[in-house]
Amino acid sequence: MQSEAILTRKPPPADLRFAYGPAVSQFVDVRLPPGKGLHPVVFFIHGGYWRAGYDLTHAAHLCHSLRQAGIATWNVEYRRVGQPRGGWPGTFEDLRAAFRALHGQHDSQQLDLSRLCVAGHSAGGQLALCLAAHEKSITRAVSLAGILDLRRAWELHLSNDAVVHFLGGSPQQAPEHYREASPAEQEIEAVQKLVHGTADDSVPYEIGKGYADRKKSSGERVELFSLPDVGHFEIIDPESTVWSTVLEVFTSLLR
Repeated sequence: MQSEAILTRKPPPADLRFAYGPAVSQFVDVRLPPGKGLHPVVFFIHGGYWRAGYDLTHAAHLCHSLRQAGIATWNVEYRRVGQPRGGWPGTFEDLRAAFRALHGQHDSQQLDLSRLCVAGHSAGGQLALCLAAHEKSITRAVSLAGILDLRRAWELHLSNDAVVHFLGGSPQQAPEHYREASPAEQEIEAVQKLVHGTADDSVPYEIGKGYADRKKSSGERVELFSLPDVGHFEIIDPESTVWSTVLEVFTSLLR
């Protein structure tokens, strides 16, 4: 059974908010573990089918839990469909700008960029793996119930054709956008860890499984963690019974 309570639960505050651009949605909430020394860091991208109706608030719970495990987090906000320049390519340009800003801030925040992971949930999973495809310095990526095959998402009409609004049309109308944006159509050198629940009715499990099979056959380093009878939101909820599995994916990748 899926639990969407995390969407309304009040999250712990961030340590600081950092703007990486002039738009109101161009900022990052930063959480740093206590103590001195260089911290591993997760650059996290929230989901919401790329729409302005969803923001980074619900991802704060996951980021706080990672902080408690000794991992710094950058919880990234970005312009989304329904906002000026939201959608492709503006949304992705924001993620790339935030990623560049991370490299400019890592000394002051004591971040160890040799232990950096980009990660995201749902639409954020697509954006995270797409970022890994376009930024070759990224060596680790995690997708939590990611929409990793945008052509298949279009075929399934997921969330009332959200991918059409994000990319500006169907694969026939905007073929280049699908090639540029879909992780399924990009070569990714980074190690990829995928977590997907088999009972997910927001982003069907078949998308994660099909992506993993396809990428493994092409020689990419992909590992799929299938969670039986788990839905869409449990995997980002530190109060869920499967959170320990998800946390281990992050900690083992950044060890």
